[in-house]
Amino acid sequence: MPKRYGVKEKDLVVAHVLDLLLTGRLRSDDRVDRNEIAAALGLSRVPVQEALVQLEHDGILETRYHRGAFVHRFDADVLREHHEVHGLLTGAVSARAATNSRPAVLEALERTVVLLRSTDDPREYLDGANLFRDILVDEYAGPRLKAAVSASRSFMPQEFWATHPDGPAQLMPLYETEFAAIHRGHPAAARQACLDRTDLMADVLTVELRRRGVFADLDSV
Repeated sequence: MPKRYGVKEKDLVVAHVLDLLLTGRLRSDDRVDRNEIAAALGLSRVPVQEALVQLEHDGILETRYHRGAFVHRFDADVLREHHEVHGLLTGAVSARAATNSRPAVLEALERTVVLLRSTDDPREYLDGANLFRDILVDEYAGPRLKAAVSASRSFMPQEFWATHPDGPAQLMPLYETEFAAIHRGHPAAARQACLDRTDLMADVLTVELRRRGVFADLDSV
């Protein structure tokens, strides 16, 4: 696989492992083969090991003594939990922005919202949505919260949303709600918009993973 400049090798490995999970090629309790991943990505074992450490920290993998890394339980409930964590963290940032809005930040957010309104291309929309979130995190998250948001983002499957045709129409109302709450100085509403957004994202992704056969129909009943 050719290297993508500007992307850390560790992050390439994280994305690859998550793709294996989301396509059903890795399932609960499966062993993760470091050598196989290194060969598939054309990387050394160093970034692979770094990625597995991160994935263990994020609750996706677990290391078993003298046996290697294995996939934790992965089902619809676990997927929703990852999204709920991301919603809580980004909601905390958004609430801070609503409590202490700054004209320059509001202008930057408004430009991004205009961009989001203008496209129905999923990849362009995802880029704009990531920019919206980056503006808020850069301005209102301290080092600890910023690190937590970054870690929680690892399980938000970028490639899925970059190719999901209904994503812009599904998510735009919630970005509108969040921006309006920040602009009007309503922290509780800004926080709730983030929770509603990640809840919807979990719903959409769960339906797709059931369709693919990654989740059994009885998960989360």
